[in-house]
Amino acid sequence: MNFNKQFYFDEIKNIFPKIIEYRHILHQNPEKSFQEIETTKYIQQILNSLNIENKAILKSQPNNTNNDIGVLAKIGSGPHSIALRADIDALPIYEETNAPFRSKYDGLMHACGHDMHTAILLGTAEILKKNEENLHNTIYLIFQPGEELLPGGAKLFINSNIFPQLNLEAIFGQHINPELEIGKIALCAGPMMASTDELHITISGKGGHGAQPHLSNDVVLAASNLVINFQSIITKFRNPLEPAVLSITSIQTGNSTNVFPNEAKLLGTLRTYNQNLRQKLLEKIKENAELCAKQFDCEVVVNIVNGYPPLVNDAEKTEFIMNLGKQLFSNSQVEIAKPKMWAEDFAYYTEIIPSAFWFLGTKESREKEIYPLHSSKLLPSNEVMIYGTAMLVSIALEY
Repeated sequence: MNFNKQFYFDEIKNIFPKIIEYRHILHQNPEKSFQEIETTKYIQQILNSLNIENKAILKSQPNNTNNDIGVLAKIGSGPHSIALRADIDALPIYEETNAPFRSKYDGLMHACGHDMHTAILLGTAEILKKNEENLHNTIYLIFQPGEELLPGGAKLFINSNIFPQLNLEAIFGQHINPELEIGKIALCAGPMMASTDELHITISGKGGHGAQPHLSNDVVLAASNLVINFQSIITKFRNPLEPAVLSITSIQTGNSTNVFPNEAKLLGTLRTYNQNLRQKLLEKIKENAELCAKQFDCEVVVNIVNGYPPLVNDAEKTEFIMNLGKQLFSNSQVEIAKPKMWAEDFAYYTEIIPSAFWFLGTKESREKEIYPLHSSKLLPSNEVMIYGTAMLVSIALEY
């Protein structure tokens, strides 16, 4: 059918109070990653009320209980299939907004916009169901748990072996971005977000008196050398044109002015867009940690927790989203994104299905201070959801 920009905004206007209500209820009732039991029930309740076919996919973690988390819904019956995805989990953060719909639970908050992502997809579901006869594709809606916590809900969805049954041609997703103005989207072809690996390093040695270093193994000095040495890994074992970040973010050791401690614990992260470089740097981290510890007659244990892979947008799907955004909004409201060293488990989908993921702007022009993702004061305007819903509905009808 011919592209009708006004159609999308009229459809959204008709149900926008519902979308706002969804967002407020979800924001008031946040749940931790892999424990989104009530959130899942709420999503299914709404989908059932709309007569949308749906089923729960996973069980709550880590004990694999009988409580359902995560929902897969289906609208339409066309010969080709695509998926739209929203994440549904919250964060262990004490909310410091004054919103009338602030979290009911101290220490839990939707501080990454997943309440908005979910509300947008629920609104999208209602509009698509109403216009189901106009769908020439089968549309799957993925309400995914556990984006904020390893191993990532996307990985568990894939491991559930549901995807081969869906025969997806593409999967699309979005994430709010407080650095981007409301009404804008931003994305790029190729790498858009980085891989992430957690570093847990323990250096052990013989403690002793601070005045007798010759009788001890100085884990503090070994740890200090390790931090400096790791920066040489980034500068000397990487093509300068290949982005990568290796950061040691915590050193925990000792509590006295005259005692050499027995142990030093270091935490850090590795980020890059290149999987081959990622493996090379991880090997150098292990190798150089051993050398730094041995230099001071200490021992070291390096525990690397592999996180999400790089998020790599498909060129063709990216072009589709950019063109669609320009038709919906304007040329100036679609930007080529600068890749970020953030991580996102949507990356797992991009490894197996041609995908596109974009940033959805939330920055208000009158804002004096921008509260970033994961801030206890993050509270984007409901207006953002107009643009997010327009994107998802138009993808389903125009793809």
